[in-house]
Amino acid sequence: MAYLKPFLHALTLVTALSGSAHADAISEWKDIVLPPPPELKAAKIDPATTALLLLDFTNQTCTPERRPRCAAQVPGLAKLLGEARAHNMLVVYSVATAGSGAKDILAPLAARDGEPVLPPLGPDKFISSDFEKLLKDKNIQTLIVTGTAAHTSVLHTGGEAVLRGFKVVAPVDGMSSNESFSEAYTAWHLVNAARIMNGVTLTRVNMISF
Repeated sequence: MAYLKPFLHALTLVTALSGSAHADAISEWKDIVLPPPPELKAAKIDPATTALLLLDFTNQTCTPERRPRCAAQVPGLAKLLGEARAHNMLVVYSVATAGSGAKDILAPLAARDGEPVLPPLGPDKFISSDFEKLLKDKNIQTLIVTGTAAHTSVLHTGGEAVLRGFKVVAPVDGMSSNESFSEAYTAWHLVNAARIMNGVTLTRVNMISF
């Protein structure tokens, strides 16, 4: 039977490899260990070449009932908005639901006359719009990207912005979702995805200076 040992060893190895080939994240979900949290960094910006994006903060999407994590972030974002305006920065809004417009933006973050409000465009605000032209016409090179929900408007618009040559500043207390996992995933993705990671500064609102 000794001659069978190499064969049985090879069969065991093939069986083991075949089993591992079918492994996937869903079957291993309960055993997945979260990576360490991404590092937050201070962000010093140039107001003349930076735009603040406030994506989808409307009465339909950001209320204590609909998305309490978003509602909790509004005071900090209102402070950031005030500082941006004090430095004559470009502020750009978007709305997320059909039929909504500037009138639906939350009162503490309300748009002023002349501040662009993008219509419902989906999670990537560059698609089917003149958004990129608007930014380039004003010599904008950096975007402070805030929004709800994090894993849609912030993730896709922020990532696409970097791929189009912009720098992105992403405050983690300005990207909300229905639960913390989506926010954590968005933060991790922005600073780990190839071709995107080198263009993103992950920060907090109070770590942004002008």
